[in-house]
Amino acid sequence: MLNSPGGADTGAGAVPGAGATLTKTGGPGPGPEPGAPSKGRRLADLRNLSLLGVLAVLALVGGITKPDEFLSTDNLQLVLTQASVIGVVTVGVTFVITSGGIDLSVGAMVALASVWATTLATQDYGFGGILLCAVLVGLGCGLVNGVLIAYGGMVPFIATLAMLASARGLALQISDGKTQVVTVKPVLDLGLRDSYVLGIPPLVMIFAAVTVLGWLLLGRTTFGRRTVAIGGNPEAARLAGIDVRRQRLMLYLLSGLCCGIAAFMLVILTGSGQNTNGNLYELDAIAAAIIGGTLLSGGRGTITGSVLGVLVFTTITNLFALNNLQSDVQQIAKGAIIVAAVLVQKGRSTP
Repeated sequence: MLNSPGGADTGAGAVPGAGATLTKTGGPGPGPEPGAPSKGRRLADLRNLSLLGVLAVLALVGGITKPDEFLSTDNLQLVLTQASVIGVVTVGVTFVITSGGIDLSVGAMVALASVWATTLATQDYGFGGILLCAVLVGLGCGLVNGVLIAYGGMVPFIATLAMLASARGLALQISDGKTQVVTVKPVLDLGLRDSYVLGIPPLVMIFAAVTVLGWLLLGRTTFGRRTVAIGGNPEAARLAGIDVRRQRLMLYLLSGLCCGIAAFMLVILTGSGQNTNGNLYELDAIAAAIIGGTLLSGGRGTITGSVLGVLVFTTITNLFALNNLQSDVQQIAKGAIIVAAVLVQKGRSTP
């Protein structure tokens, strides 16, 4: 049985053995000192504190430039709601990147699931039909990605790029380029203020539930430890008895599941299904995971950091909208943040 390699949020990427770890070369290495906090844990805490500091600065800027609008309850609810959909997608993407993979098709999967779930035939089955269809479409796309990558030997970049093109094309074909309006009242009601619980929108509660489950799965289960292990060293993980191919298949299924849930949330939020849904979600999700501390090369992942990354980007978008600033400047700012985060990661990983 595998013991924890330091936890998914600690940055450990080695496969543990009995009383020792397997290094990148597969040989035994010294384990951490008993009772001593790991370097990875300290770095993870520092990253999260840094992101909280960024959020505090953004909140301060919003409070100074637009105090009445930014700090209002309605606007804070809006920020959290907008973060919820991409946040759920980011949770799934974090697992994939932690394993050393990539998923460029998440936005297209969200679009396809939202369109398929809002056809007239699907809406005839009501709330349950829309939810089930969105989830099954997401799982189906994730299954195709997983089989091609894990058992077909395709490079994740190519396989998911092909899924991106195919899913977008199929979404356009199903919808005929038109917006499919939802007429199922229980679905529409979830987007109304009357459905809020203690002032919390239902979409935010779904996001919170997915985040907690993702955090537990990545940091507190054998599944999570195996994910970190194959991201750090797939060959060492295989020698330790991990079925690497099956694990990768499960990870892309998980990513697809998150996309299906996000598609249903988007249907609630917009009251419709469109082939343009989820546009650039893949870039936003990957960027949020990276600035949150997940290594693009695999071996370290953090759900907490990814969620904070989503909140940072969503808050920036909200600030730019409130201050009527151009969207191109917003994209430049996001790009600068991503570059800075990658440079910081590179600097810390260099001996």
